[in-house]
Amino acid sequence: MKIYNTMTHQKEEFVSLREGEVSIYVCGPTVYNYFHIGNARPFVVFDTFRRYLEYCGKKVNFVQNFTDVDDKIIARAKEEGVSPREIGEKYIAEYYKDAGALGVRKATTHPRVTENIGEIVEFVAALVDKGCAYEQDGDVYFDTKAFEGYGKLSGQNMNGLKAGARIGVDERKKNPLDFALWKKAKEGEGLYWESPWGEGRPGWHIECSAMSKKYLGDTIDIHAGGQDLIFPHHENEIAQSEAANGVPFSNYWMHNGYITIAGEKMAKSKGNFFTVRDILKNYDGEAVRYFLLAGHYRSPIDFSRELMEQSKNALARMRNARDTLEHLAEKSEAAFSDGERAALEALSAHRGKFIRAMDDDLNTADAIAAIFELIADVNRKISGGASKEYAQGARALLLELANVLGLLEKREGAREADGDEGTDAEFAALIEERGKARAEKNWARADEIRDILKGKGIALKDTPQGIQVIREKN
Repeated sequence: MKIYNTMTHQKEEFVSLREGEVSIYVCGPTVYNYFHIGNARPFVVFDTFRRYLEYCGKKVNFVQNFTDVDDKIIARAKEEGVSPREIGEKYIAEYYKDAGALGVRKATTHPRVTENIGEIVEFVAALVDKGCAYEQDGDVYFDTKAFEGYGKLSGQNMNGLKAGARIGVDERKKNPLDFALWKKAKEGEGLYWESPWGEGRPGWHIECSAMSKKYLGDTIDIHAGGQDLIFPHHENEIAQSEAANGVPFSNYWMHNGYITIAGEKMAKSKGNFFTVRDILKNYDGEAVRYFLLAGHYRSPIDFSRELMEQSKNALARMRNARDTLEHLAEKSEAAFSDGERAALEALSAHRGKFIRAMDDDLNTADAIAAIFELIADVNRKISGGASKEYAQGARALLLELANVLGLLEKREGAREADGDEGTDAEFAALIEERGKARAEKNWARADEIRDILKGKGIALKDTPQGIQVIREKN
């Protein structure tokens, strides 16, 4: 397996610290709002990477944090007239809902900043003791000039870096690039802890270093996140972790590309974003997941309704292939021939192509292409019918590969029902009524029911094995 390492700007063979085990830290959400489709990309991409590693037989220790203390959380709490802790609890719960709809599994550990204050204070104190950090009136800053390798991840030198943007400008800092490790409590914020420097709360960057150390150790296999985190967040994590621990922080760095709107990076600060919660009103979660995996994870994606429709339709083709095979596996009475046995064995070539794509820097686009090539081969084989055994084997392979990507795992869409789409029981009753109408040659009623079902995204196909139900919208 080769992955692109942001630190070295090249693909490298992946070798974990411990054979058969992989440690991964992925930066999680700041929980003050619903997350948008741009935030969702790293959640889905690195969930897929974790799934693939496990598919390859690796034991994965996957840590993704929740930032539940932050200026934005405090501001949101004031707006809603509740405590910052209540805001954190609310949006962590909402994260699980939306991430679950996208098929994102829970991490091995989801540490929260507020539950790891002791470790964070200890980490900051160690940096102060080593002369890599200093206090200014209750605030503690990391001294970037004390770390010789500062800028090595982003490829910038100290002279070329400037304060501003996501770097706090503060005249009390020795150097404009120095960043806060501990922030002095301000009146009315309502969220602070005791420390050797007085009451306060952690800075943004220190939390990940402290929690990665606690849950994964001083050096980890992979640190991952969105491209926007390379500088300053991940650059600062490297500086403070390596200054404190004296060993490399992470052996590999993975970053996904931006999602853009009309070519411009999506961001809450710009207002040009769509929350996953809103998108799920019109598309089910697997369709959104497909959209996020249809391109290579390092390439930008321009979000549009057209691409979402393409993703929905492509996923529908996958689902129809699955449903056709399930129908044959249940209803077919054809004998399992030697020709079918050979054809079934030949399908393993698609597994090989899928694995080669995933081993090549998590190339999910080519992996999806391998799945559709599998489907095309199967469709040609079953066009004139197929045995139960062939259908079962082809279906098992289709699900094996699709499930690695988190696809074809759900029967129903993750979005909320619109109220008029009906349930499986209602569909079954209508299908049974249509069968009776056809038997009684009541063609008008049979056609009426067919149109009702079609309007609800259900198509019916007459086959030698009986009526096959094809879901067009789920």
